[in-house]
Amino acid sequence: MNIIFEYFSDFTAKQQEQFSALEELYIDWNSKINVISRKDTENFYIHHVLHSLAIAAKFDFKDGMQIMDLGAGGGFPGIPLAIFFPGAEFHLVDSINKKLKVVTDIATAIGLKNLTTQHSRAEEIKGRQFDVVVSRAVAPLKDLWHWSKPLIRKNKTAAGTDNPNGLICLKGGDLNQEIFESNCKPFVWEIDKIFGEEYFHQKYMLYQPIK
Repeated sequence: MNIIFEYFSDFTAKQQEQFSALEELYIDWNSKINVISRKDTENFYIHHVLHSLAIAAKFDFKDGMQIMDLGAGGGFPGIPLAIFFPGAEFHLVDSINKKLKVVTDIATAIGLKNLTTQHSRAEEIKGRQFDVVVSRAVAPLKDLWHWSKPLIRKNKTAAGTDNPNGLICLKGGDLNQEIFESNCKPFVWEIDKIFGEEYFHQKYMLYQPIK
């Protein structure tokens, strides 16, 4: 867990306790259902928690902001971000209900009060909008943007931030063709330039603002 503190500081005692508790909780759940890759459990904090927090290294989610995690799976990046930004509201959405049960159980176990879940596909969500949609390795950018765009508040910049509302996604590999096919023009960051760990080579963070 100390890897997190090499890149971030100023956590409250509660946040430190919440981050510390995650590994044991996920390993326990992974023994029951396949929440995360079993080969990743030995590098849990780098592969899952720190990877999720790449978003926090570039974006500041202010109190009261509403963020949706699209295709949240077992809770990444949503749970680490909800710990990091306790004043923002996180809504984790996935089409596989058993994974959301894991999310709910872990959130309850660590006392996360700013997280809700919904068993649904993104395209089925009606009557709700968010400041930001986040996602990790769920689908091609073209699909992510198609699903996300109707759910993001238009023409709004969150108070106190320089970043307009939009989609933030974590991806890996050669993205040139995927970005071309999406008709998006996202900002792109190389995560190994944010965190100096070999694991993040050819891993990227994309940000597509809403117009």
